[in-house]
Amino acid sequence: MPAPRGRRGYNRRLPRAKEEGRLRLHPRFPSSFLSTRRDLIVYLPPGYETSGQRYPVLYLQDGQNLFDPETAFGGHDWRADQTADDLVARGMIEPVILVGIYNIGIRRMSEYTPTRCARRRKGGKADRYAEMLAREIKPFIDHEYRTRKSAASSAAGGSSLGGLASLVAGLKYPRVFGKLAVMSPSVWWDGRAILKRVAAYNSPVRPRVWLDAGTAEGDSPEQTVRDLRLLRDALVDKGWRQGVDLMYDEVWGADHNEQAWGARFGRVLEYLFPPRIILAAC
Repeated sequence: MPAPRGRRGYNRRLPRAKEEGRLRLHPRFPSSFLSTRRDLIVYLPPGYETSGQRYPVLYLQDGQNLFDPETAFGGHDWRADQTADDLVARGMIEPVILVGIYNIGIRRMSEYTPTRCARRRKGGKADRYAEMLAREIKPFIDHEYRTRKSAASSAAGGSSLGGLASLVAGLKYPRVFGKLAVMSPSVWWDGRAILKRVAAYNSPVRPRVWLDAGTAEGDSPEQTVRDLRLLRDALVDKGWRQGVDLMYDEVWGADHNEQAWGARFGRVLEYLFPPRIILAAC
């Protein structure tokens, strides 16, 4: 019998990786920037307990969708832990810590969007959400776990509105988050307000960006792809170089759902966290 779901729509049962002690839940994390507490779930790579080394970190929005179908939207999780384990075992990526930040249900749209949409009468808290990520959650994770703290080893990522929030975090704190996974971002929000945000970007620092969307997303997939191209072009206009610090992909036939994002999450990890080449001293 499955564990009962909590009043916020998810339960607290950890997946099978708990047997190895590599999935750890930090419940009800408080913030001074946003009023509602939220859970954090942390995936630790194989060998973490015995290696003594420090690891890069990827902070992922909609954390309940990453590891467990019982907490994931629609009952389909990304299988992010299994994907990371497999890529580490095959030497395709360097070991990485994944931090899932749970969304807060009805407040998700407000927290993940950069402007208040008059028509929807909500939104506009993405900057405060970014402050929580950069000034509260990241310092907490850096204190609790053996991380590499530099921007070059710190990434923010997510899908849909979570991709939008991750991009805002990277634009606001490019010296904190040096890598971004922007999957199926909701470019449409508030008349494509994110394009103005990119156009106003004036930092010489450019985080490394993965940007994608499926060609079969939503009721108007053609518009989704057009919006994605507008965002790509806006980044290029501000100095990002496609194929250098911007990886752009239109994923043929991919829909807008957890299965699609989980299916290509491995490619995201390979781009953001390739194997490190450590030269031995002579």
